[in-house]
Amino acid sequence: MDHSFVSAFVLLLLVLDPFGSLPIFISVLKGVPPERRTRVAVREVLIAFCVLLAFMFAGQGFLNLMHLSERSLEVAGGVILLIIAIRMIFTSGSQIYASDGGAREPFIFPLAVPLLAGPSAMATVLLLASRQPQQLMQWVGAVSAAMLVCGVVMLAADRIRKLLGHSMVSAIEKLMGLVLTAVAVEMILAGLKRYFFGSL
Repeated sequence: MDHSFVSAFVLLLLVLDPFGSLPIFISVLKGVPPERRTRVAVREVLIAFCVLLAFMFAGQGFLNLMHLSERSLEVAGGVILLIIAIRMIFTSGSQIYASDGGAREPFIFPLAVPLLAGPSAMATVLLLASRQPQQLMQWVGAVSAAMLVCGVVMLAADRIRKLLGHSMVSAIEKLMGLVLTAVAVEMILAGLKRYFFGSL
């Protein structure tokens, strides 16, 4: 299942699910003083970006070290995406990842990891880099663009939710979950096809 910059960007947006994460953004940042929210949001996005870049550039070395094939990674990544997609469809965004509310200023957990740079996002960038390493700069650009969107949504979370309303945000999340389900199934089928039929 080969990707272009646009398809990788859309896939990463589906995996990161910034609109579905609006309730988490709001609840976690609620306890942060308004004057520090921009700094905290930018810091968390940068940390998540660095984590994903590390997985992207070290992906092939990691596969070799663990003696894993691209086929197994593709199937595993598809299974992870399928689980996330099903949870997006049948639960609310605030239930996908647990958070400690707004008790303290977040640092790495839960915004950067696991909300932004979670297992599904790590598996996705690892798969992109291992399947098409010649397009690594495109994947870096796709990750950068997707993280930029996440940062904007995080900063404007309260306003977006008030503007769209809870029902619209929930509908967008379910729709993204449906699309991500199809992407996950395609990844699993592609991995199985490559396992049973080689490069066919």
